[in-house]
Amino acid sequence: MKFDLADETVYERALDVATQAVRDGELVVLPTDTVYGVGADAFSPAAVQRLLDAKGRTRQMPPPVLVGAVGTLDALAIDVPGWLRSMIGELWPGPLTVVLRQQPSLTWDLGETRQTVAVRMPADERALDLLRRTGPLAVSSANRTGMDAATSADEARDMLGDSVAVYLDGGPTADSVPSTILDATGTTARILRQGALPLERLHVFNNTIEAAPDA
Repeated sequence: MKFDLADETVYERALDVATQAVRDGELVVLPTDTVYGVGADAFSPAAVQRLLDAKGRTRQMPPPVLVGAVGTLDALAIDVPGWLRSMIGELWPGPLTVVLRQQPSLTWDLGETRQTVAVRMPADERALDLLRRTGPLAVSSANRTGMDAATSADEARDMLGDSVAVYLDGGPTADSVPSTILDATGTTARILRQGALPLERLHVFNNTIEAAPDA
């Protein structure tokens, strides 16, 4: 099922249907401020496994989690450095994914995370509207592993087909650059994937952050 989010007459119903699909353990494709994502209830191991299967991924490649509010970070992660809080305060919502130690009390299963969690708050009001209804979603780029990330709902559907229950069509994305992934779990923070935010921008908050291995 696909909904055109530009149609104001179906917008609320589209979010209602997508929210119910998430609660039923199904997958939803949604627009973000980077590329399209495919999402599942982060607290449903079966739904997360369905997401991994749809993409052709193993448990060794766990999905990040998207949140609808900055404050949700503390419910998911621990040991958040002060400089990172300042960074998030300025750069969220936006194309920055942060990897932190997960809250020990969490009972979810995102894959082989080694007790870490990758979290992002996207700068897309449609995505945020959905996240505020569903709570945290495990979201990965909407594509089969090894293929280019989808920049439209139709591209996502061509790759993921019937494995996804609801496609939220927000039109083409501005570009295909993914988020920058910053690992803050060690004594020295480092970029795992260089994306939309350059190292120089992050150095404003912590000038010891190391560049991505392939930079």
